[in-house]
Amino acid sequence: QVQLVESGGGLVQPGDSLKLACVISAGTLDHYDIGWFRQAPGKEREGLSCISSSSKNIWYAGAVKGRFTASRDTGKNTVYLQLDNLSPEDTAAYHCAAGSCDSEIYAYWGQGTQVTVSS
Repeated sequence: QVQLVESGGGLVQPGDSLKLACVISAGTLDHYDIGWFRQAPGKEREGLSCISSSSKNIWYAGAVKGRFTASRDTGKNTVYLQLDNLSPEDTAAYHCAAGSCDSEIYAYWGQGTQVTVSS
């Protein structure tokens, strides 16, 4: 059973950066594409990025392209999402999920890490 654990969230000011990590605590990430999502209170879940298992293909949502960067470290079984130039609109719970970028089907989800951007 694949288990994902996110970390790296926190309270930051507008313009600050954070680096989120998604660590697999059981199994391996090698065979999965990894998606990043966020959900703010009262809003629908929003897809942010998806990085293929080979890291050759990375997709970004328009709202975060140029500000967020996904990467993966196979040796550490970890996928990262670098968040730069954060704004209050980025405040949400951020989740990673293992599955397929192409089909947009994700079988395994992490519990999430909270990002709060406030002055």
